[in-house]
Amino acid sequence: MLALGAYLKNRACLLGGDGVARWSELHGDLGTPAACRALEASALSLLESAGGRVDAVAHDLHPDFFSTRLALELAQRLGVPAIEVQHHHAHVGVALAQAGIDEAVLGLTLDGVGLGPDASAWGGELLRVEGAQCERVGHLEPLCLPGGDVAAREPWRMAAAALHAMGRGDEIGPRFGAAVGAARARGVAALLGRGLNCPVTTSAGRWFDAAAAALGLCLVQNEEAEAAIALQRCAEAAVSTSAQAAEAGVRVVDGRIDLRPLLAQLFELADQDRVAEGAALFHAVLAASLVRAALAVRMPTVVLGGGCFFNPLLKSAVAQPLAAAGVRVIAPAHCGDAALALGQAWVAQCRLAARAPAQEESACA
Repeated sequence: MLALGAYLKNRACLLGGDGVARWSELHGDLGTPAACRALEASALSLLESAGGRVDAVAHDLHPDFFSTRLALELAQRLGVPAIEVQHHHAHVGVALAQAGIDEAVLGLTLDGVGLGPDASAWGGELLRVEGAQCERVGHLEPLCLPGGDVAAREPWRMAAAALHAMGRGDEIGPRFGAAVGAARARGVAALLGRGLNCPVTTSAGRWFDAAAAALGLCLVQNEEAEAAIALQRCAEAAVSTSAQAAEAGVRVVDGRIDLRPLLAQLFELADQDRVAEGAALFHAVLAASLVRAALAVRMPTVVLGGGCFFNPLLKSAVAQPLAAAGVRVIAPAHCGDAALALGQAWVAQCRLAARAPAQEESACA
């Protein structure tokens, strides 16, 4: 299987029938012509190492990525299937490929973004995965992205979206106008109020952004995950939050994890200059809600995947209670997008082994 990886931190992978993976170099993000050319050269090199033949070419669900277009072109040239694999299904596949297991598992996949089969931006998912089969059984409550992709670079917009979702949109201007400009704050409030250019996302990364901005830790990001890192570091400096406090804001209904009550608490703590306490509370409540939702699904094995699990506070706060409840917890050696091609290849291999039509199982249901 030849797999062409993610959009961010792109790397290609060739998975042999013996289970051995060969990797390309790390190409970086596919937003530059140089990275796209490097991916094409790597794909051809990996293909050559396989004698010019593979059984399939795997790629992301997103139709506009260069990796998708290249996969379709190579598959047509070789006369083999091009198999699309949903981003978070692939994250679970990385862990299963590395662990060498093929049992049904629950995947907790938390990251910045990955296109879902409903064409919305996913990123805070509970997935029941069994090889080629993937079912969405839960997710974080969606938040609007006011202004679209720019909201991922400006966490204050995500905090504004949280205020709007709580019915407190009139606070956007007073809370953020002085820092970002009164006109910009009014403009974002107007977008949210009218529902204009406000796609929704379940992304855990964007909830981290909202929390960091609510606490005043980061309003605009100059580096990737800057807000999430600031939130983590602030939480590390705080006194551990009690389990009782962690449970206070948890609301899980039919697999949907509603973090709006938690954000309301963070705004209150920020107003009281209790920022470190708020950062610790965010981690504790998010972890507790994920554990509660996972245990409700009643799966013996849980896989942790996605870039948010680079955060050791979150990872341990989720893994330890699950393990204490008798759940087997598996985490890949690398939980981020740089390893995603292995998961794509593993899922594609499962599909061919099951002789399942790719169009019927191309993404999580």
